[in-house]
Amino acid sequence: MTPSRQIPARSEIPEADTWDLTRIFKTEEEYRKAFSDLKNGYLKITEFKGRVGESPETLLNCLEFENRLDQIAERLGHYSSLKHSEDSSNNENLSRRAELTNLLTKVNEAASFINPEIQAINDDKFQRFLDDPALTDWRISLRKLRRFKPHTLSEPEERLLTLGAPVLRGHSETFSQLTNVDMKFGALVNEEGHEVALSQSTYLSFLHRQDRDLRRRAFHQFYQEFDDHKYSLASALASSVRADVFSAKIRKYPSAREASLFEDNIPVAVYDNLIATVRKNLPVLHEYYDLRREVLKLSDIHQYDTFVPLVPKIQTNVGFDEAIETVVQALSPLGTEYVETLRNGLHSRWVDRYETKGKRSGAFSSSSYGNPPFILMNYKPDVFSDVFTLSHESGHSMHTWFAQQHQLFQNYGYPIFLAEVASTLNEELLTHHLLERAQEPQMRAYLIDRQIEDIRQVLFRQTMFAEFEKLVHEIEENGGPLTLDVFRNVYRDLLEAYFGPRFTVDDELSIECLRIPHFYSAFYVYKYATGISASISLADRVLNGGPAEVRAYLGFLKSGGAKFPIETLRDAGVDMRSPDPIEKAMDLFQRRITQLRELIASASSGI
Repeated sequence: MTPSRQIPARSEIPEADTWDLTRIFKTEEEYRKAFSDLKNGYLKITEFKGRVGESPETLLNCLEFENRLDQIAERLGHYSSLKHSEDSSNNENLSRRAELTNLLTKVNEAASFINPEIQAINDDKFQRFLDDPALTDWRISLRKLRRFKPHTLSEPEERLLTLGAPVLRGHSETFSQLTNVDMKFGALVNEEGHEVALSQSTYLSFLHRQDRDLRRRAFHQFYQEFDDHKYSLASALASSVRADVFSAKIRKYPSAREASLFEDNIPVAVYDNLIATVRKNLPVLHEYYDLRREVLKLSDIHQYDTFVPLVPKIQTNVGFDEAIETVVQALSPLGTEYVETLRNGLHSRWVDRYETKGKRSGAFSSSSYGNPPFILMNYKPDVFSDVFTLSHESGHSMHTWFAQQHQLFQNYGYPIFLAEVASTLNEELLTHHLLERAQEPQMRAYLIDRQIEDIRQVLFRQTMFAEFEKLVHEIEENGGPLTLDVFRNVYRDLLEAYFGPRFTVDDELSIECLRIPHFYSAFYVYKYATGISASISLADRVLNGGPAEVRAYLGFLKSGGAKFPIETLRDAGVDMRSPDPIEKAMDLFQRRITQLRELIASASSGI
């Protein structure tokens, strides 16, 4: 019997393998001092209450004071969050986080008068303020804020909405408690004869197994539990949709979807163009399912057959330092400044490398202004996909690093619409780099299959989700019913369209819509689909263009949140108002399917 791998305590791993949080605060005492400074000083912001619109100088002083509070709060939050991620079972980390959360709630409450007072300045006076040189550094953020004036209510109304927010959003907590606590999925006996608990976290691992009967049993057992709670879940989802529609109506938006798109100034046409272009290209997805059915030698294909790998896992042992070099070599088309900054950062403790007891699972990149963009990993040398994870998180970190170098604090933060572009572009460059050097057919097939699955799950699947959100919100806005049957019927139609005529859609899959967490916080998933489309186009420009294309992409990274996302991407060379970026992603998907088919055919014939 193979001995079980012991997860080390944090004290048992070399310091060089951990991130260096002394770059944020040298000592815990320094953190405590910053905390005390914020706690003892934040109420001074109230001295500006009732005076924000007096003059450009008063507004500037107010904004600069709030800016200083925000930078301290961001830094404290960054440190607290990373310490909690190191070990969420550590009482000191837990209490630090809870204490800071309480303080920041008070800080936000004390400063809550600022935006309404800015909105209350009449238009002529506000324009004079913007024209004043004193407010030059604040013009971008003030113009963005001012856009919300038609959708801002009176102070008493805003207060009521704030107080009522937990009630309006109670469905989200209900969904979380029901699916993560109350629902029990039982256990399954795996191929080795061991009983393994079935849960939301293990479900996908069962669907990756080669044993089809095990996959089928996992699917039906998993959805049986959702079926037993379908009416409660449908009620929670209906409440979520109604809350979105209510909030949009009360703030005078034409629809819930337009309310969600407003902050990033995304035209509705971008959303509709995504759905229309993906719909047009569904036959290529159906072709992929045909290939999958052929390779797996199935007479029919079900959803539980779509996750099992077509290509066996690659047996590798890539140490972390080797992974760094692989990633930075792949990113060399982005230029010396990008590559050397990343290489130096990864070698100077930007990364918390390995799994330890109590450490948060998964991976992320996180930063605060003027501090390193730290990366959390749970790197395993024998899991080749972890090299891609490092590349992905490095994309986020370098996006943040460039934005910090070139933008003021109030303008450096970029929206989610842009965030996934920088990270997935890095994965595209890594795939290209590895394919250029891969000689073994198995490695090439693995890399191509991996990219196909990324596009399938991000572009196709998330677009289907986005279409579902659009349709059910329109039903509510048009006065239609939101019942369990309505949800099931709408979702079933989408499943049949996206999976295609030669795919067997099990009845249980119609209630998948009730278990997707994003549906309880709508109009978010489309950003994944637009993000991967933009990154594929930008990667192509970087690889096949010249210095101008690289400069344009680096300009995208440097812009942070200084411009709206569509404008930022347009300046980088990608127009998301056009179907072209999505069509390019579809072309890549088609090419990869053809290549995978040829590689599998060659392997089968012994070539």
